[in-house]
Amino acid sequence: MATHDLVIRGGTIVDGTGGETYEADVAISDGLIAEIGSVQARGIEEIDARGQIVTPGFVDIHTHYDGQAAWSDTISPSSLHGITTVVMGNCGVGFAPCKPEDHDRLIRLMEGVEDIPFPVLSEGLPWNWTSFPDYLDSLSSRHFDTDICAQLPHAALRVFVMGERGANREDATEADIARMKALTTEAIKAGAMGFSTSRTLNHRTSDGQPTPTLTASEAELTGIAQGVAEAGSGVLQFVSDFNDPEKEAAMLRRIVEASGRPLSVSLAQADVAPEGWRKLLGAIEAAVEDGLPMRAQVAPRPVGVLLGLELTLNPFSAHPAYREIANLPFEARVAKLRDPDYRARLLADAPDTDNPFLKVMLRSFGKMFQLDETVNYEPTQDRTLEAIAAQRSISPEEAALDLMLEREGRGMLYLPFLNYADGNLEPSREMMLSPATLPGLSDGGAHVGMICDGSFTTTMLTHWVRDRTRGARVPLEHIVHRQSRATAQWIGLHDRGLIAPGYRADLNVIDLTNLKLHLPEVRYDLPAGGRRLMQRADGYTATILKGVITHRDGDPTGTKPGRLVRGAQHLDAPAMAAE
Repeated sequence: MATHDLVIRGGTIVDGTGGETYEADVAISDGLIAEIGSVQARGIEEIDARGQIVTPGFVDIHTHYDGQAAWSDTISPSSLHGITTVVMGNCGVGFAPCKPEDHDRLIRLMEGVEDIPFPVLSEGLPWNWTSFPDYLDSLSSRHFDTDICAQLPHAALRVFVMGERGANREDATEADIARMKALTTEAIKAGAMGFSTSRTLNHRTSDGQPTPTLTASEAELTGIAQGVAEAGSGVLQFVSDFNDPEKEAAMLRRIVEASGRPLSVSLAQADVAPEGWRKLLGAIEAAVEDGLPMRAQVAPRPVGVLLGLELTLNPFSAHPAYREIANLPFEARVAKLRDPDYRARLLADAPDTDNPFLKVMLRSFGKMFQLDETVNYEPTQDRTLEAIAAQRSISPEEAALDLMLEREGRGMLYLPFLNYADGNLEPSREMMLSPATLPGLSDGGAHVGMICDGSFTTTMLTHWVRDRTRGARVPLEHIVHRQSRATAQWIGLHDRGLIAPGYRADLNVIDLTNLKLHLPEVRYDLPAGGRRLMQRADGYTATILKGVITHRDGDPTGTKPGRLVRGAQHLDAPAMAAE
C-alpha cells in the first residue's frame, strides 16, 4: 500500500550542503521531503534515479520575468533548466508602483534596459495595480511552473514619488526620501523580497535617456535601505559601472552598516580594466570577513550577446545598406542577402553610427564566434570569425554573413564581452569559488532578442563540472550548494534549497552523463507576436516543485504548482501566500 506521494529511488544525492554525495531514496509527501535513505514504503508514483543525480531545485536570484509573469504561467526558459524559484525585479526596473500616466514611461525603460519590445509589454501587461502591494495581489492570483519572488524596483519607486523630477534624475528631497522609505517598508511587509537599483550608464530607456536611478545620492539609497530594515526582512541588489570600485564599494558598505540588510552587487571582468574586478571582489570579501552580509553576483559563462539575422542585432545592423532591408520580412531579408549584387554592396559598406557598441563591438571579429551544435561558451581562438575568415581566405565580414546565412538564415554568432579574458573563462571560475559570491546574472526573461542565459545552471553542470578541458573544473557539490541552498538562504527562503526531511520537495533528477544544451532558437510566442530566444536541454529527467512533477525528460507536464512567494520563508511557515 502506497504511503508516499512520490519516491525517487537509488539516486546520487547532492543535498545542497556542499557535503559529499551519497546514494539514497527520497520520499515525498504533501509537498515536503518525508524520508531519505532506504525507503521501504511505496509511492503513488516512483522515479528510478539510479545512475543519476538528485539535487534541490535551483534558485535563480537574478531574473526579469516581471512582464512574463503577468501574462504567462510558464517561466521559461528558466524552468527548463532545473530552476524552481526565480527572483525578478532586479536592476531597479519593473512595473510597480506605477501611476496610470507613467505606464509608457516604465515600458520604455524596460524596453531599453532589458530588450523587451514596447508592443509586447503594452499588450501583455494588465496594469491592474497602482501600488506595489496591488502588484503582488495581481500576481498572487496566478499559477506558474516555478515559484516567483518580486523585488521593489528603484526606478518605478522614484518616478512614483517624484514624477518628472525623478525621471530626470534630480536630487531627492528629504520629503521624497521619507516617502520612498515608507513605501519600501510597505512593499516588503506586503511580500517583496527586497529592493533593487541601477547605477550604470548601460541602462537607458528605449529613447536613450539614462535610468532615473543613475545618480541617486547615498542619502537616498540609505534611506530606502533603512525602509527595508524597518520591515524586518528583505535584501538589497545593486548594479553599477564601478568606475571607482574602492569608493563605491565603501559607499555600499556604509549602506549595509546603516541598514543591517544583505546587499549583493553584480560583478564581471571587463577588457577595459582586466583586473578591476579583483578590487571590488576584494572589498566585498573584506566586508564578509568583518561579518557584513555582502555578496557579489557572478556569471558562470561570458556576459555576451547572440547575433543573427532573426535577432535584435547582427554585425551589419549599423550599415546604411542593411537598414534598407532591416524591416523586410525575415525570408525576404535572407533572399536579399543571398543576392550577389546586394551582398557586394553590403560588404563594401561601413557602420554609420556614434553608438560605440554598434560601431566597435559589432566589428570585434577577433572576439566573435559561431555558436554551433556543440554550444561551447568557452571557445578557442581558432574559432573566432577572424580565424575562420583566414582559413577561408575571405574577409571577417564575409565570414559573418556566410555563417548567419547557414540553417536557412538562422545561423547565430556569439560575442562574449565580459568574463572572457585571453580566450578563457578563468575569471568566472575564480569568482565562482570565492566565499563572497553567489551565482546570478542570468537575466531570465529579458534581452529576449539578444541573450538566452536562463540556461546558466545547465552550463555549470556540463561545462564546469563535467566537460571543461582548458583548465580546472568546479566540484559538483560546490555548484549545487551555491545554486540551491546558498541562493535560497540569501533571499530569506529557508524552507528550500536542501534535501532534508521537512524541507520543500523542490528537486531535480538529472542524467548528468547525458546532460546537453541545445542551440538557442527563436520563438514568436510573446504578446503581439513578439519574438524571444528559447534554449532547451536534454538530461533533466524530472523537475519537481512542491512534490509535483512539472517537467519530465525536458518537457512540461502541464502542472503549475508554482505561486508568488511573499517574503522570507521558514520551515514552520507556509511557503505560499495563495493556495
